[in-house]
Amino acid sequence: MPHRTRNAWFRTLAQLIAVLAIAAAIGVMSGYPWPIVTFAALGVVGWHYWRLRGVLLRLTARQRLAPPLGDGVWNELDRLLYRGQAEMRGRKRRLIEMLRAYRAAAAALPDAIVVVDRTTQRVQWFNEASGALLGLQYPSDIGAPLVARLHPLPLAHWLAAGRHAEPIEARSPVNPAVTLTLRLIPYSDELWMLVARDVTRLLLLEQMRRDFVANVSHELRTPLTVVHGYLDMLDPADNPDWAPMLAEMQRQSQRMTQLVEDLLMLSRLESQDSLPVEETVAMAPMLAALRREATALSQNRHKITVEDDASVDLWGSHRELHSAFSNLVSNAIRYTPAGGSIRIRFRRDGKGAALEVVDSGYGIPAAHLPRVTERFYRVSTSRSRESGGTGLGLSIVKHVLNLHQARLGIASEVGRGSTFSCHFSAERLRSREQYVQPA
Repeated sequence: MPHRTRNAWFRTLAQLIAVLAIAAAIGVMSGYPWPIVTFAALGVVGWHYWRLRGVLLRLTARQRLAPPLGDGVWNELDRLLYRGQAEMRGRKRRLIEMLRAYRAAAAALPDAIVVVDRTTQRVQWFNEASGALLGLQYPSDIGAPLVARLHPLPLAHWLAAGRHAEPIEARSPVNPAVTLTLRLIPYSDELWMLVARDVTRLLLLEQMRRDFVANVSHELRTPLTVVHGYLDMLDPADNPDWAPMLAEMQRQSQRMTQLVEDLLMLSRLESQDSLPVEETVAMAPMLAALRREATALSQNRHKITVEDDASVDLWGSHRELHSAFSNLVSNAIRYTPAGGSIRIRFRRDGKGAALEVVDSGYGIPAAHLPRVTERFYRVSTSRSRESGGTGLGLSIVKHVLNLHQARLGIASEVGRGSTFSCHFSAERLRSREQYVQPA
């Protein structure tokens, strides 16, 4: 107990004892000690109840009342109550100022922000940008159902996914020329935050980049073909001193040709929203072809094994899937030292299936794993140069799998090797067709 409060308590107790003592003395002198002491005690209780009434009035009063002067326990209680109310008003004022600052910051954001009740999926609050991007109007749309208000945006199934909802792209209901990226952020147990960002300019720049890469790659094909043709016409036997230079020029021209072909393929994949032609892809001959390609590329420098444990085929594009699987196999061979092992395994993955390429190569540091599917990203520049890779293989794999609604899994440990796995859902599986292994 603080010193001041303890003194006030003892002072009030001393006053009570003094009042009762005086009442007892008067009662003894008058000959009626107990009635007078009783009336004095009742008076003390009545006085305390009166002070208690004052405390209750002070608690319920809306205006700020200064505490009365005095040094008793009730005056100390009034002082503490006044101080607590002042501190509470200060905290409330600071919280209101912070709330106003947050709301002003949210209102100034160029992105549309909508606070949605998780249970009813009704709009609780939105900023000014929500009017321009989503067409929400204040105050009529406060409390309105979000799905019905933002029709025809596909939000019903998206909101049902809750915290597992992936960002989606959709046209603005106000202006179809504007493309929005919608993201759902659960920031409490009762509320969700819908963030809509205008990505029209970003998509336009991305399309311009893809068109530029595709056009430049297409234009490079003709001069590279001419250079490659003239190099093939030159006979190193005519001038043995030129043999190393001609061999290096042919190697680099082939590498440039491969780079152009990969860029063209990547541009074509990025421009597609779906596969133009789908068919049943027989996995038995696909695995046999991957074995032959791996053996030819390895030149007996690695141990190559192929396992077919799934006993199913895939539904998709044979050309695109072969390109993706071949890129994974060639990467495994390029980045595995001589004497290492390469295992190609097609297995069941729950209700789906997965094709795994496991190598015992150099491995990839964990810091690089999130970026290895970016175009031209290289973990080790020196090894990539030596292997002749273009830096586009994993990017092509990722886009091919996206077109097949599949995903790429990567697990790697430095010095222990890597595992690249292509996971396909049950919708992409077909019953196995008969296949006769060629001699």
